[in-house]
Amino acid sequence: MTDVALPISETFVSLQGEGKLTGVPSWFARLSGCNLRCTWCDTPYASWSPESQTRSVDALLAEARASGVAHAVVTGGEPMIFEGVSSLTSALRDAGLHVTIETAGTVYRAAACDLMSISPKLASSTPAEGDARDPGGVWRVRHESRRWQPAALQALLDGYPERQLKFVVCGAGDLAEIEGMLAQVRGWAPGDVLLMPEGTAVPGPGRTAWVVEACVARGWRYCHRLHVELFGNRRGT
Repeated sequence: MTDVALPISETFVSLQGEGKLTGVPSWFARLSGCNLRCTWCDTPYASWSPESQTRSVDALLAEARASGVAHAVVTGGEPMIFEGVSSLTSALRDAGLHVTIETAGTVYRAAACDLMSISPKLASSTPAEGDARDPGGVWRVRHESRRWQPAALQALLDGYPERQLKFVVCGAGDLAEIEGMLAQVRGWAPGDVLLMPEGTAVPGPGRTAWVVEACVARGWRYCHRLHVELFGNRRGT
């Protein structure tokens, strides 16, 4: 038993909607708080306007075990900025659950993890000048200085052999930046790289054709949002 507590914005059971485990029934714990502020963030209640309840690891573990599913996803926000994530993931793993951590890859922390799901942020993620959520542009500067941390990403790649690199893409111009990022780190395989079109609705062929072409040419994977297709863009899914 442990008295470690974490700020939680929501917990729920759903199907994993993204990545290599798409479609797998999973229990999700979304930690509230983030060191970045993506302009297109689809969970602003865990970043731009964080909402949370403080919950103990023991209570979270009990809920996960009662869910009846075999996979747990610890997401955010940015879960790796919280020291207590190590206690939570260890408890989940000890209970026999497969653990995925969703992270932007800017912070390394030792944790119990079966799939490290890393989503490095591209320049297109940086808030624009004049964003009403960012008076004075403070977060624009912070985000741009923090979003790409190759040393932290390399530590994650070295420390977690099961991983995926999930890039949210806005246009074909992002491909050169992705290739430049990948050139700065080692230990990944083409099958670890996933491209996911940005947006909170199911994209049409006009927005996906170039992504498909890029994946075929490079041996990367296309990543869609199954949960958006099934449930729409809403919380708890």
